[in-house]
Amino acid sequence: LGLRTLTVLADAVASIRATEDPDFDLEAVPFDDPEVYTLFSAGDTDGVFQFESSGMKEVLRKVQPRVFTDIAALNALYRPGPMAFIDDYSERKHDRRAITYIFPELEEILGETYGIIVYQEQVMRIAVEIAGFSMAKADMLRKAMGKKKQEIIDREGQNFIAGGVANGFPEDKVRRLWDQIVPFAKYGFNKSHSVAYAHVAYLTAYLKTHHPAHFMAAMLTSEAANT
Repeated sequence: LGLRTLTVLADAVASIRATEDPDFDLEAVPFDDPEVYTLFSAGDTDGVFQFESSGMKEVLRKVQPRVFTDIAALNALYRPGPMAFIDDYSERKHDRRAITYIFPELEEILGETYGIIVYQEQVMRIAVEIAGFSMAKADMLRKAMGKKKQEIIDREGQNFIAGGVANGFPEDKVRRLWDQIVPFAKYGFNKSHSVAYAHVAYLTAYLKTHHPAHFMAAMLTSEAANT
């Protein structure tokens, strides 16, 4: 992507090493720093990659992320389509709504996102575990959904239901699960992308939290040509 953010990070690190700590290593920072999550939860995210919009700040204040998986999930949820699930995600996270699974087998796949399908990889794993798809076939399903190819989605839906029944799951519940997958998957985000984005976001938030002068100097320098 040629991210300006990576230049900001590099400049801030160089400044810290030159003036405060010659051994500072951004790749060695802990990903469970409570102060960083306090910054996210307050929506104090000006300059934080992917988390600067007013809508995202509102979501952060609502969800109150306290672990890295929340940051990654919000990257995926704050998109057209999955956005509709943000309130449910927040309610389940804060134990105000029950976390339920159509089948117990789904807990391992959806546990970290409180029972909500957030990522394309989760759709693929569900297709493998419940409907007996091969990983190659599950990936074909993911591609079809991403490109909104309805005829392939409809055909694979029949295969999904047939596969689930063949694996011993009740047909009505398999249909219900498929009905949950289809609207999400049209807009689904892949986890690998979300985690990479969240990684950069966390590092910017870490610098803003613990080295604010260096971070803001690098940020302002990067934007110097844009009055």
